[in-house]
Amino acid sequence: MEIRFGSVDFSKSQIRVSFSSLNVLRFALIFTVFISKSTSISQAFSEVPYSQYCNGVVPESESTETQLSADAFLRLDKAVYSLGFEKPRFNFNPVFSQIASFSTRKAYGTKSKGIFKVDALLNLVGPNIVDYFSGDITRRRLRLVKVRPPRIEPRKNVGAEFRLFGFWDSDSGKLCMVGSGSVSSLRSINVVFKLNYPNSSVLDTSLVNGTLQSIMPSGSATYFKPISILGVSRMGYNFSFIDEEIKNGGFSLYDGMENVSLSLPDSETVYGHGICSIITWGLQFELDYNRYDCDNASCSLQTVGDEILPRFMSIKVVDCLKDGKVRYILQFSNSSYGKGFSYYPLTSLVGEGAWDQKKKRLALVACQLFDKMSKRGCSIRLAFSLPSTLSLKHRSSIVGKMWSTESKNLGHVSFQSPANLNSRIKNTLYEYLEHEKVGNLCTKSLGGKPSSKGTYPDEQSPNLRFDMMVRNKKGQMAYGYASPFYVYDKIYSPFAKIEFRHNSSNGYVNISYVMSFTTRGEFEFGGKVPAHKMVEISAEGTYNTKNGVVCMIGCKHMPYEKFQKKRSLDCELLIDINYSPLNGKDAGMVVGSIKTSRKKSDPLYFEPVEFGSSSITTVQARETIWRMDLEITMVLISNTLTCIFICSQLFHAKKNPESLPFVSVIMLVVLTLSHMIPLLLNFEAIFLINRKQNVFLGTDQWLEVNEVLVRVITMVAFVLQFGLLQLTWSSRNGPESPQNLWISDKKVLYVSIPLYIAGGLTAWFAHSLTNSQTKPIHIGRQRFHAHNSGTLWGELKSYIGLILDGFLIPQIVFNVFCDARVPALAPSFYVGSTIVRLLPHIYDLYRTHSSSWSYDKIYANPGMDYYSTTWDVAVCCGGTICVLVIYVQQRFGGRSVLPKRFRERVLYQKVPVTTQEQQVF
Repeated sequence: MEIRFGSVDFSKSQIRVSFSSLNVLRFALIFTVFISKSTSISQAFSEVPYSQYCNGVVPESESTETQLSADAFLRLDKAVYSLGFEKPRFNFNPVFSQIASFSTRKAYGTKSKGIFKVDALLNLVGPNIVDYFSGDITRRRLRLVKVRPPRIEPRKNVGAEFRLFGFWDSDSGKLCMVGSGSVSSLRSINVVFKLNYPNSSVLDTSLVNGTLQSIMPSGSATYFKPISILGVSRMGYNFSFIDEEIKNGGFSLYDGMENVSLSLPDSETVYGHGICSIITWGLQFELDYNRYDCDNASCSLQTVGDEILPRFMSIKVVDCLKDGKVRYILQFSNSSYGKGFSYYPLTSLVGEGAWDQKKKRLALVACQLFDKMSKRGCSIRLAFSLPSTLSLKHRSSIVGKMWSTESKNLGHVSFQSPANLNSRIKNTLYEYLEHEKVGNLCTKSLGGKPSSKGTYPDEQSPNLRFDMMVRNKKGQMAYGYASPFYVYDKIYSPFAKIEFRHNSSNGYVNISYVMSFTTRGEFEFGGKVPAHKMVEISAEGTYNTKNGVVCMIGCKHMPYEKFQKKRSLDCELLIDINYSPLNGKDAGMVVGSIKTSRKKSDPLYFEPVEFGSSSITTVQARETIWRMDLEITMVLISNTLTCIFICSQLFHAKKNPESLPFVSVIMLVVLTLSHMIPLLLNFEAIFLINRKQNVFLGTDQWLEVNEVLVRVITMVAFVLQFGLLQLTWSSRNGPESPQNLWISDKKVLYVSIPLYIAGGLTAWFAHSLTNSQTKPIHIGRQRFHAHNSGTLWGELKSYIGLILDGFLIPQIVFNVFCDARVPALAPSFYVGSTIVRLLPHIYDLYRTHSSSWSYDKIYANPGMDYYSTTWDVAVCCGGTICVLVIYVQQRFGGRSVLPKRFRERVLYQKVPVTTQEQQVF
C-alpha cells in the first residue's frame, strides 16, 4: 500500500480516492456537527434519571437478554396530540392536523414479572411545533416583517422527535419513559412520557392516552407545557362487540338489502385486503337525515360532539384483517376536505366491524371517543352495502345507514359515497331509466345525417374523455372534465376490450357520463356558485357513432344549504356533445351545451351554458408554435423599426435645425416614457424568484435569448428617444428660438391632461362593458369569450397603451397653438412610428378571425392595450387621421385644420439681438 499526500492509492483494486483540502474541511465540519449532536443527545439521554421521575409509576427493573419483537409491541400510529393542556378532553385542534406516532425500537424482558424494558421513538408532526418547544408560540400574534423572502418556501408541518427509554407494566398497562429530543436545533430537550397502554383491549377500552412533560422548571429555556396524546391501541385487541351484536340480531333493521347488494369480490381481485380495499382510508361519505326521525330525535350527533347536522363522514383505517374484521375511526365534519391522517376526538367515533358475506354488508359497532359529559358509550350502529345496480339518480357505489340503539340520541341517517366515484366496483351494472325522455328530447340532434367521410370515436375510444372549459352567457368561466361512466351496462374502460351483448350496428349506443367542473369566480348556473366550488353532473342518454353526437338527460347535484337534511338533484338538464371526426382537421376537439327545461320563472332556471375541450390537437400545437415564432419575430422587427424611425428624425433635425424647436416636448416625453417603463418593469422582473413564462416550451433557452434582444433594442430606442428629447429641449433655450413655444407646450399640457382623464374614464366604462360581455377565445370550431374582471392596474396599463397609440395628438394640439408651417417631424418618423403602433391591432384583427386555439399573447398583448374588433378598427382609423392632420398642418399651417374663423394667424418673429459692434456704431 502506497500512501501519498493528498490521496490514498490502493494498488490491488486500482481505486484512487482524492481529497481536496476543501472537501476535507467540509467532511470534518459535518463529522464534528454530527458527533456533537449525537453526543449531546446521548448525554442528555443518559443524564435523565428514570427513578426520579418514573419509579412511582413503574418501578425500574433489571433487564434480561431476552429481546422481544418490536413490530407489534406498544405501537401507536393512529394518534393525535394537543398542545399545552394536561386534560386532552376538549382541547384538540379541530382545524390543523396534529399527528403523533409512537414506535418501539427494542423491547426486553426483565426479572420482574410483567414488566418490560422499552426503547422507543415518539414523533409529533404539526404546525407551530417548533415555536412551541422554543417558547415562541405567542410570536404568532406579532406582526413580522420579512426583508427578503426565502427561495424555498418553508414547510408548514414540521416535526419533533424524542428518543425514550423506560418500563411498561403489562398488568396495569402503565408505561413511563424518560429521554430527550431535538427540535430544529442542536439544543436537547429532556422529557418524561407517561402512557396508559393496556395489554389487551376491546372496543370501549381501546383508547390510549398519555402526556409528554418537560422535566425542567417553569421559566427555563427548554420548558414547555404538557402535551396530551390520544390514540387507539394496536396490541392484543379482541373483536368482541361486533360478534355479540351480530349474534343478537342487532343489524336486523338492515335486512333485505342483500337482494340489491353485491357480494364482496374475491380477495385476489382486491389485492388481498378484503373490504378495506373498497371502504378504505380517506373515503368520504355524504350524510342525509330522515326528516321524521330528526323531528323526534337529536340529529346533531351530540354524542360525538357539537357539530350541527354534519354533512360528511370520513374513514380512517386502524385494522383490517383477512377474515373480514375491520377497525375504523369515523370523523364527522361539515367540510368536504378531510384532515389527512388526523382526526378530532370530539367529532369522531371508533368502531369495529365485520363483513357478512351472507347478508352482503359490513356491520359496524361504534363508540364515541369523548362526549361533553365525559362518558363514552357504544350505542351507534352502521351498516354498509355495495349496490349491484347504479342509475342516473343513484350513482353511489357504497351506501349505508347509521342509527343509535338509544332512540333519543340519533335518528336514522343515510349515507352514501360521492356519486361517480373513480374507484368503481367490479360487477356493478348500470340501469337506464330515462329512455323515453331521451327519445322525446333527442330525436332531432341524434337524427342528423351521418358523415360519409368522417370517422368518429367508437364507444370504447379514449377520445370520449376530455378536459373542458365551460362558459355561461355572462362570460364566467369554469374548468373541469367529462368522461363516460358506463357504456351500455359495463364500466367504461377505454384500454380494455369489452364484448357487449348489445347490437350497435345502427350506430346508437346507450351511454352515461360524469361531468365535473370547478369555478374560478362566481358562476351563474341555476343559482350563484361561489368561487372554487365544484359542480357535478350525472348524465345518461344515447351516442350516435355515425355523426359523433351525444344527447343526454342530466342531473345536477345541488349544493348543501345550511341545516338542509337531504341533498337534492336537479334532473331537468339537457346535454349535447359533438365530437369532431378523427380524420378531420379538428380531430379531438369537442363542443357542447347544457340547457335546462325549466321555465324562466323557476329559481333553478339558467341560460344555456356552452363548453368545449380545452386540449389541443397536433395541428393546433404546430400552429401555436408557428405563431409564437411569428409574434416574437414581429416584436423584434417592430422595436428595430422604432429605432430606425427615431434615427430618421434625428437626421431630419440635423439637416433642418430651425425645425427642431417646433417639435412638441410633451409628445417626446410620452414616447420616452413608453420606452423607459418597460425597461424598469423588466429590470424588476429579473429579481423575481418565480418568473412566469408567457408561453409553454420544452426548453426556454432560445426564448431567453430573444427576451434579451428585445430588452437591448428597447434600451437603444430609449437612448435615441431621450437624445431627441434633449436636443429639442436645448434648441428651445437657444438665442434664435421663438420665445412663445414654451407657452404653447404648456397649453398643450393643460389641454392634454383633462383630455386624457376624460378619455380614460370613457374608455374604462366602455372597456368594462366590453369585458362584461366577454372577450373572444377560440376553442375548437366555436369562438368562446373569456370573462376578464379587469383590475384597476390592468385597466391603467391598457389605457396607457391607448395613449401611446395616439402619441401624435400632443403635436397636433401644439401645431394649432403655435400655428407654424415648419416641417418639424420627418414623414418617415410620424408615418413609420404610427404604423408600428397600428400593426399589432391589424394583426389582432387577423388573429381573431384565423386562430383556432387560445394561448398567451406575445405581440398583441391584451393586458397592455385595447384589443377587440371595435377597438382595433377605432385605433387604426384614429392613427390614420392623426397622420393626415400632421401632414396638412406641416404643409398649410397648424391652424389650417380649423374652421376659417379660428385661423387667426400669429407669426413668431425673431427678436433682434443687439451685438457689441452695433452698440459701438
